[in-house]
Amino acid sequence: MTTIVQLLLVLGLMVLVHEFGHFIVAKWCGVRVETFAIGFGKRVVGFRRGGTDYQINVLPLGGYVKMAGEIPGEESSTDDPGELNNHPRWQRMLIALAGPIANFLLAFGLMTAVFMLHNEVNEYLSGPAITDYISPGSGIAKTGIHAGDTIVNFDDVQSPDWEDVVNHAALNLNRSVPFSFVHDGSRVDTTYLISTTATSPDQFDPATLGFVPKMQMTPVKILALTPDLPAEHAGLQPGDQIVSIDSIALHSVPTLLAYMQDQKGKPAHLDILRNSQHIGVTVTPELSDSGDGTKAYHLGFQPVPPPVKVERLSFAKSSRSAWNFCLKSSLLIVDVLKGMFERHISVKSLSGPIGIAQVVHQAAEMTGWMPLIQTVAGISINLGVFNLLPFPILDGGMIFLLLIESIFRRDLPMPIKERIYQVAFVCILLFAAMVIFNDITKLPFFVKFKS
Repeated sequence: MTTIVQLLLVLGLMVLVHEFGHFIVAKWCGVRVETFAIGFGKRVVGFRRGGTDYQINVLPLGGYVKMAGEIPGEESSTDDPGELNNHPRWQRMLIALAGPIANFLLAFGLMTAVFMLHNEVNEYLSGPAITDYISPGSGIAKTGIHAGDTIVNFDDVQSPDWEDVVNHAALNLNRSVPFSFVHDGSRVDTTYLISTTATSPDQFDPATLGFVPKMQMTPVKILALTPDLPAEHAGLQPGDQIVSIDSIALHSVPTLLAYMQDQKGKPAHLDILRNSQHIGVTVTPELSDSGDGTKAYHLGFQPVPPPVKVERLSFAKSSRSAWNFCLKSSLLIVDVLKGMFERHISVKSLSGPIGIAQVVHQAAEMTGWMPLIQTVAGISINLGVFNLLPFPILDGGMIFLLLIESIFRRDLPMPIKERIYQVAFVCILLFAAMVIFNDITKLPFFVKFKS
């Protein structure tokens, strides 16, 4: 019940903000808004003002805006300036864009506030750059650095933290930089060639450096298990701590992942700490989709995040950080959609209401407000991007049809529009059924039923 309430609140907020964007721009353009509703179904309470019926309905999931003449088939017998179709195409495009833009603005505002009031930063990013794992055969391994060593100079930065290391690596692609570290109490001065296929800092992946930061002093702790994957099959449980893998100490999930990739998925021995007792477990990693179009070896669990500290940024820095968050999230969604069209990302990775509810609930269970607000901002961006897809019924579809009409300088015949929207409606229903089925098949009881 708690999860359902959380889902209703989050999706309700997303949809309400989206519809408010349409509403405010429609009013500004002079379109007559007949209804602005919070929720769906039977009207419970409301009032009428300025020709608009403001109402609260019985089902509190989102809301909607009803504009005069917006439904295909609503033919106007007059040149009523209040009807949507009697307004210039550029105004109708603005109205269609306003919903997704409102979602982006919500995400931007939420993240700006977070960065100003309660910006949680992983402690390891601002502390000494201590390594947790060195990939054998990598360029960095040739310098002689070992796990547990501290980087004391990178490029021109003395006593760098991990943010300095990553930032200066991204600025020196395929170049050698001065590099110093302390091993067993002795300083080693050398150089490091940052070899990468990336052509710009934005494309640079820090994982290609060949070393993994020490993210915490304690072992990796399991928060939750993914059904029907190796960790669950091996008998691991939430609350377990993974002390080591094949006698290599673990202080981060990236270390675990990097080691499994280097071993190419060979069976591994885990030292598990459970209720103050050490338990030996053998597990075979599974090669699966990483969510970005690549495949990697995974065990299938969600870890307890590394320790964080709270900072308060200025408005200018907060705005820049919020903009970067929104931009990266939007580009990630586009990459996922592109990957599905190129058929190297499965449509099974899509989530519907059930999957979203699980993500929201997990974020709400985490410590602090940052995970939940970041999740809400991410969902808002998802909704904005999804609605910009050039598919009829969606805002992007309306914009696409308006662009076609602008090119031909005439409106499409109403029967054709009606047929397009009918087909699109059926496709949307089939798509919704597919993602809900995906959600159901990922539920624990369904996974156990299949097994």
